[in-house]
Amino acid sequence: MKKTLLTLITLIAVTTVSAQKYVGGDISLLTKYETNGAKYYDLDGNAITDMLDFFKQQGMNAMRVRLFVDPTKSGDIAACQDLPYIKALGKRIKEAGFSLMLDFHYSDTWADPKKQWTPDNWKNLSDDELATKLYNYTKECLTQMVAAGATPDFIQTGNEISYGMLWGTKEAVGSNNTNRCYTDSPAANWTRFFNLLKKTGQACREVCKKAKIILHSERAGKPNVLTDYFDRMKSNDIDYDIIGLSYYPYYHGDLATLETALNTLESKNYGKDIMIVEAGYYYAWQPAKKSDTNPDGIEFDYSGTYPITPIGQQAFTKALISMLNKHEQVKGLYWWWMEACENGLDWSTKRVSDKWYNASLFNDSNTSEVGYPAGKAMPAIAELKNFIGDPSGIETINREPLTVNQHAWYTLDGRKLNGAPNQKGIYIHNGKKMVVR
Repeated sequence: MKKTLLTLITLIAVTTVSAQKYVGGDISLLTKYETNGAKYYDLDGNAITDMLDFFKQQGMNAMRVRLFVDPTKSGDIAACQDLPYIKALGKRIKEAGFSLMLDFHYSDTWADPKKQWTPDNWKNLSDDELATKLYNYTKECLTQMVAAGATPDFIQTGNEISYGMLWGTKEAVGSNNTNRCYTDSPAANWTRFFNLLKKTGQACREVCKKAKIILHSERAGKPNVLTDYFDRMKSNDIDYDIIGLSYYPYYHGDLATLETALNTLESKNYGKDIMIVEAGYYYAWQPAKKSDTNPDGIEFDYSGTYPITPIGQQAFTKALISMLNKHEQVKGLYWWWMEACENGLDWSTKRVSDKWYNASLFNDSNTSEVGYPAGKAMPAIAELKNFIGDPSGIETINREPLTVNQHAWYTLDGRKLNGAPNQKGIYIHNGKKMVVR
């Protein structure tokens, strides 16, 4: 009986590990905000002295950071994350007890579906030379991360690479479709892309054997594009572990649209977990809708359902988490740029970005114009922990009433109790680990 129970305990532990979920955010600019003197406040209005400790208090267990090749050439002050910067921030994240997701942009500047520009120092390489360079660069970065005490647990081999990556420089490519991977692109474009991905995957497996590789697409609003993409990955034996998605309702559509994408991916039986590696929703000043005169505007206006207010942002977050928790394959949720906070900064000399980001989880302002104190945590931040619930996988129960019912109670070493426990501790009851308080 004792052997059987110990086996049961082992099985429960394995189940808990396999069901691990991750929640947190991309905090790539945190170091810059802190250095420049940003002032953050918690939900009660108290000054936050340790941001990572505060995030942990909110129930988060994971953080994401981006890495550019040579951001000095980006022309954007928010694209400042070179390898030394990320090694230091990554080490802080790991030492604070969070899992770490490393997001390779493989560019000097922001990489997304509209721009996947080759780093300037790589621009004259042939495709074969570029693949070798990509392998060596990935391997060297990961080796340095490990040596710095910043070993990533998850690795994105490219950021929002729905249509390929490393297209060439912006000046050389412009608006041409060279090297882009649309459904009807030449087969050679896809073959080139697959070769690059295989090199990045090889480097990841050699340096960070325990890390999970993420392929990241932002086509959450286009399930047919998603499945075409991941069908191609499967048929070409691309090595990866997790499907990563971006989801911003103002670009991708309502929650029903996201759920359709998740249902479609799950029905394909790719055998991969899914993570929402970028998510966000405005709490103030949502941009105008896209038009001929405003080509960079939002695609969808969700404000009729979730008002563009701190409380509306919270309601959206709660609904998003409720929907995601219905999908067992969804194992991660990361809020993008959640640390944005210009409160306390001198905009003319010490700003961190050229733009306000009004989907932060803090009031990214130096005023209380939105009816919410500058720099204060948004109520939505308190919802994130509900994505994972109790990360220990242990059910907590009160001491009264404790009954045996039809199932006995056991200690963790397999001893059967005579009735319900009379002391605080962790027990096995009805096939579950339980904390008796």
